[in-house]
Amino acid sequence: MTTPVAQIVDAAAYARAVEDVVRAAAAYYTDGTSPLDDDTYDRMVRGITAWEADHPDQVLPDSPTGKVAGGAVEGDIPHTIAMLSLDNVFSPEQFTAWTASLARRLGHAAERYSVEPKLDGLAIAARYTQGRLTRLITRGDGTAGEDVSHAMGTIEGLPETLAEPVSVEVRGEVLMTGTQFEHANEVRTAHGGQPFANPRNAAAGTLRAKERAYTVPMTFFGYALLPLPDTDDALAARLDDLAHSELMALAAELGVDTTATTVVPGVTAATTDEVLTRVRHIAALRAELPFGIDGIVIKADLAADQKAAGSGSRAPRWAIAYKLPAVEKITRLLEVEWNVGRTGIIAPRGVLEPVEIDGSTITYATLHNPADITRRDLRLGDQVMVHRAGDVIPRIEAPVAHLRTGAEKPIAFPEVCPRCGSAIDTGQERWRCEQGRNCHLVASLSYAAGRDQLDIEGLGATRVVQLVEAGLVADLADLFTLTREQLLGLERMGETSTDNLLAALSTARTRPLSRVLCALGIRGTGRSMSRRIARHFATMDNIRAADAEQIQQVEGIGAEKAPAIVAELAELAGLIDKLAAAGVNMTEPGAVHAPVDATDAETEAGTALTVTASEPPAGPLAGMAVVVTGAMTGSLEKLTRNEMNELIERAGGRASSSVSRKTSLVVAGEGAGSKRTKAENLGIRLVTPDEFAILTADYVDHADHAEQAG
Repeated sequence: MTTPVAQIVDAAAYARAVEDVVRAAAAYYTDGTSPLDDDTYDRMVRGITAWEADHPDQVLPDSPTGKVAGGAVEGDIPHTIAMLSLDNVFSPEQFTAWTASLARRLGHAAERYSVEPKLDGLAIAARYTQGRLTRLITRGDGTAGEDVSHAMGTIEGLPETLAEPVSVEVRGEVLMTGTQFEHANEVRTAHGGQPFANPRNAAAGTLRAKERAYTVPMTFFGYALLPLPDTDDALAARLDDLAHSELMALAAELGVDTTATTVVPGVTAATTDEVLTRVRHIAALRAELPFGIDGIVIKADLAADQKAAGSGSRAPRWAIAYKLPAVEKITRLLEVEWNVGRTGIIAPRGVLEPVEIDGSTITYATLHNPADITRRDLRLGDQVMVHRAGDVIPRIEAPVAHLRTGAEKPIAFPEVCPRCGSAIDTGQERWRCEQGRNCHLVASLSYAAGRDQLDIEGLGATRVVQLVEAGLVADLADLFTLTREQLLGLERMGETSTDNLLAALSTARTRPLSRVLCALGIRGTGRSMSRRIARHFATMDNIRAADAEQIQQVEGIGAEKAPAIVAELAELAGLIDKLAAAGVNMTEPGAVHAPVDATDAETEAGTALTVTASEPPAGPLAGMAVVVTGAMTGSLEKLTRNEMNELIERAGGRASSSVSRKTSLVVAGEGAGSKRTKAENLGIRLVTPDEFAILTADYVDHADHAEQAG
C-alpha cells in the first residue's frame, strides 16, 4: 500500500512542513524522540518533495529532500566513505519502476539483487584496526558522525576482536530486541528516568548516553563491510570487488552478527518477481520477529553494478528501501477502563483517540496490569506510542514524554473490585478480585457450559442467572447436583425443559478430562493447553500430583506458567473434589498413564513421583503443526473451531492459531484471508476442508465416540 502524500497548498504551508520535518529529523536521528511517527514523517517528506517538483524556484535551503538524515544532524568524526541514506518505494509498481531506472543506468538489468530486512534501529560505523574494535561512529549528516565509542562492550553481535587481524569498517544497525527494550525500560524507570517510547528510541538514547549509572545491552546486525584507508591487509584489499552477499558472508566469518542468524536472513534473487516474493515472505514474518523492521532493503548485489550505478548526494542509486505499512502510531490516551474477567482478574484497557494503523482503526489497546502502568508512567491525556502488527492485539508501548503539556492527569487505580465491590488482591502484578471466579460467577458458569467446554445444551446465560439468583448454584459442581424438583420450581421451567437440561447435565458428566480442565478456566491455559495437559497426564489425580517441574514437561508450558497452574489447581481442590463426587469424568480417553519402574519411583523424601503419559498413536498428521482458517464446508461444516482442533490432535497433529515457518499444513476454508496469504508466501501446504476431511476421515467418524469413551 502506497503511503499517502501530505497535501501542501501554499508556500507558507510548505515552509511550516520543512520546519516540522527538519525538527523531527533532528530528534529522530539523535535520540529518537521525534514528535512524528514514521508514517507521518514519510507522508510529510513526500508532500514536500511533490510541492518542490511543482515549484522548483521556491525550494528552501533547509529542505530535507536530497539530504542525509533530513539535513538535520551533524557530527565531528569524518566518515571514510559517505554514509548515505536510502530512497524509498511503497508498492510493487514503484519498485518495478526503480528496477527499470537502475537498468537504464547500467545498460542492462541488474544480474542479481540482495534482499534483506530493513532493521528499525540506528546506523553506525564500527572501525577495526588489526582486528580490534577501536571506534564507533553514528551516521550523522552522512559525511561525519558522532563518536559513541563509549558504548563498546555493550552491543551484542559486535565483537571487540575479529576472527582475523584485519583493518576494516563494519557498518550496520544498532537496535534493541523486544526483550532488551523491556529490560531497558525497567532499569531506566528504576533509576528515576522516563520510559522509552519504543525500541528505536531506546537504542538511540542508550547509544549516546555517557557516564550513566547503569548499562543495558543492545544488538548489532552488520549490513556493509569496507576497507579502512591506507591499510595493507590482503583481505581488506579484496573488499571493493566482492558482491554484497559475499561481503555479508565474510562479515559473519569474522564474527560479526548479520541477518543470516535470524529467521529473515539476507538472500539473493535473480528477478524482480523473486525479489517481490521475498518481500512478501519477510512481511509475513514481521509480527513474529524479536526486533522491529520497517521495510526491506534491496541492493544490486554485484560490486560492478554498484559502481556503474553510482550514488547521489543523499542515497546510492543501486539500493532502495521497500517500506512496509507502519505498525506504530502516536495518538492520545483518553481513558483507562477496568474490566473483570471470568476468573476475577482485573484488567486495564486503554481508550484511545482513534488512529489508523496498517489499515485498521484502533480505539482500544492493551495495558497489561497496574504495575506496568506505573512502570511506564502513563497518564491520562498522554501522547502514546501504539503498536500493532498483523493479527497482534494493539498495545501501548509507552508515553511520548517529551510531548507532554502539563495537562496530563494520573491514572486512578480501583480501590475495590469494579464489578462486585469486594476487596482486591494486589499481591501479584495482575490484580484479582478476592471473590475470584465467584465475582463473575454467571460468566464463569456460562463459559463452562459452552459448546467447546462441557457443552451443556439448554444452559444459556439467562438460565444460569436464574439458577444463581435462586441460590441453587454457587459453583460449577452444584450444576451436577440439581434435582428435578428444584428445576421444576423455577419460573418457565416445565417438565420437558427440565428433563432436557438434566439429560444434558448427565451427558456433560462424561466429557473427557480435557473439556473439564478447560471448563475450570485455569489461568494460563485454554482449550489447546487443556488438551495437552490431559493427554500428558491422563487423569486428574496425576495432574494434581504433579509439581511445577513436571507440569513444565507439557509442550508450551514454561517456567513462569507452571507454578501458577500448580497453585491454581491447589486453589480449585475443593471444587474438583465436588465435581468428582458428583460423578464428573476425570480421565482422558486414549491417554494411558505410563507406570513408573520401582527403581525410578524411589525418590528423596517429600519429592513427588514423576508422572508421564504414553505417546498418542501416530496418525496422518503425526508431527505436523496445523492451522485452520476460514469457514469449513462439507462434513466439517458443523464442527466448531475447537472441535476441529481436537480432530487435529486425535490425528496426531498439533493445532495452532497462527501461521509461521513452523506450520506444516493450513486448512483454508471459505473466506480465508491473511493466514492463507501468509501460508502462500511461506510456501506452506494448503488443503481445502474436503481434502482435510478425506485425510482425517477415520478420526472424524469416531470423534463423538471417542469423546464419550471416558
